[in-house]
Amino acid sequence: MSRKTQIVVVGGGAGGLELVRRLGAKFGRKRHDIILVDKNLSHIWKPLLHEVAAGSLDANLDEVGYRGHCYRWGYRFFQGSLDGIDREAKTISLAPVHDEDGRELIGQHTIRYDILVLAVGSISNDFGVPGVKEHCLYLDSREQAERFRTRLLNHCLRVSRAMMKNPDADEQVRVSIVGAGATGVELAAELYNAAGALSHYGLEVFDESRLKVTLIEAGPRILPLLPERLSAAAHHELTELGVRVMEATQVTEALPRALVTKDGQTIEADLMVWAAGVKGAEFLSSLGLETNNRNQFLVRDTLQTVTDDNIFALGDCASYVPPGEDRPIPPRAQAAHQMANTVFDNICRMQKSRPLKHFVYHDKGSLISLSRFSTVGSLMGNLVGGSLAIEGRLARFIYTSLYRLHLWGIHGWVKGTFLMLIGRVNRIVRPRLKLH
Repeated sequence: MSRKTQIVVVGGGAGGLELVRRLGAKFGRKRHDIILVDKNLSHIWKPLLHEVAAGSLDANLDEVGYRGHCYRWGYRFFQGSLDGIDREAKTISLAPVHDEDGRELIGQHTIRYDILVLAVGSISNDFGVPGVKEHCLYLDSREQAERFRTRLLNHCLRVSRAMMKNPDADEQVRVSIVGAGATGVELAAELYNAAGALSHYGLEVFDESRLKVTLIEAGPRILPLLPERLSAAAHHELTELGVRVMEATQVTEALPRALVTKDGQTIEADLMVWAAGVKGAEFLSSLGLETNNRNQFLVRDTLQTVTDDNIFALGDCASYVPPGEDRPIPPRAQAAHQMANTVFDNICRMQKSRPLKHFVYHDKGSLISLSRFSTVGSLMGNLVGGSLAIEGRLARFIYTSLYRLHLWGIHGWVKGTFLMLIGRVNRIVRPRLKLH
């Protein structure tokens, strides 16, 4: 009996999960063994984490369990964290898995591969700023988003109780967000949406007037990827909500309850979120593959790593500079989706010994949701040699359509459509906020 071709995908984010679904649907289990490896047991779309952090989204309703998903789509799932790659033996090693009490559940082990795909995503880049790791929160994972939500609700409860004891007390929940890209801006708006609803769920004397959000951006304006007019529109909307927007302000140190800026200001805060950029995890640079200064794997136009033809990389952990460009493709969900499509095609071509496709990135623009208050963005990007600015209901409709495309990508169009309908029902019958 001939040995099955083993294709291993490390990382169950948007790109990795879509890739194993398509590989499983294409090849099945007769002659191929498709394996997904991830340290978590479930997937949640990363662009939704700001809603999880604010309590506007219950991650339990939107998560995708890998074990159920793999049974449906014909691949296998292994829980574990990538620990090393032996390119000669063509194996990867996974670190031991421990339970919450520190007891070992799964020992260190190896998995062989014929083709390896690295889709391990990214982490927040603190740029070496002192105190950030110790005192700031990140929104890189569901666990981090839920940790923020718990602390936020605790502070809101503290203020509510203090106001009940003394209605004249000037109590506030102070949140500082460093980085005014999509994550920072969307989180700032979502916090005001959540604060406005808390009075309906037991915090009778708490409302958005008790929330003080400061959004800090080192660059000259927020949302630098959008046209200046839309950036200004988002700035105006945030200011109307009550957000203090600080542009051209560089944070040089994080203290236990404050941020220090380059010009000597001290911004006090109860919660501090760092959303100022991303990079690959530190261990990626020690795997024996060539990486850049942000620990991202360098890949060719086929998305094979420059070090090994049998290893692909996609998504935030991959760095690809298109011909004629001086910057790599930005780490965005649409890039991961397009990369997953190219890697799928190229794996299929490898099975037939056909020439591989070259990856061509199509910038479809950017959309930013300011919660229920507004949506702004640009469409098409370089597809038409420019961008089409949109706002309001049309922008909101297209923004929600992006999540529908994600659901179709990881579930197929039948189940994906049913999940959309279930999501609409949940918005009607379930509470607006998750408070536990």
